[in-house]
Amino acid sequence: MRIATYNIHRAIGADGRQDPSRIAQVLREIDGDVVALHEVAYRTDAPEPLLEYLGKQMGASVIEGITLRDERGHYGNAVLTRIPVTAVRRLDISVPQREPRGAIEMDLRVSGVDVQIVATHLGLRPGERREQIKALLAHLERASPQVRVLLGDLNEWFLWGRPLRWLHRVFGDIPAPATFPARWPFLALDRLWVDPAAVATDVRAHRSTAARAASDHLPLVAELDLKAATMRPRAGRGSRAAPPR
Repeated sequence: MRIATYNIHRAIGADGRQDPSRIAQVLREIDGDVVALHEVAYRTDAPEPLLEYLGKQMGASVIEGITLRDERGHYGNAVLTRIPVTAVRRLDISVPQREPRGAIEMDLRVSGVDVQIVATHLGLRPGERREQIKALLAHLERASPQVRVLLGDLNEWFLWGRPLRWLHRVFGDIPAPATFPARWPFLALDRLWVDPAAVATDVRAHRSTAARAASDHLPLVAELDLKAATMRPRAGRGSRAAPPR
């Protein structure tokens, strides 16, 4: 199973042009089964709605996660999936006086394995992100799938900050290649966490020429070996009961 998270920056590329066809090209290169998208502008200059267009290009179903409505239209998260979804929940993780933020939670059953995926885009201020991560971890604790995935643009550049410490404690150590800025990436703003960690056999930034031009973020891609979920314990199970501090 191949999954990815991709901040598409309203389909505005490095040259300042909004061009959904470049995002579509990158999605075809990734060839993912499930792709989380962030900074999705639901209204663009494309001849058809953006997500409908990208879904057709990828051969995937569309799950919307609108978080904001402004003069330019609807905006937020989305997921494109080629795998049937058994349940979808939209979570509000907004912090007062800050830009509305949300997460898309999905349940899937793949080759007999129950998979929970949560896709999100966190806020810009450290205190905001701390509250959002605490809310997401508390929510994840309520379910017991065989595999759980948290992915998205976490906007967390403080490597010593509490949100990353909490996530490492729960999920274990997962590679975090740099994805921002797309042309010369040095910040790992986009993250992908998997429990059990052994399920993630490869985590990489997609560094194609098209990806460097299509958005200000590179996509983060992972291969999941779901068979490993039935053979190894979860990395963070022993510490998950302790609340973040």
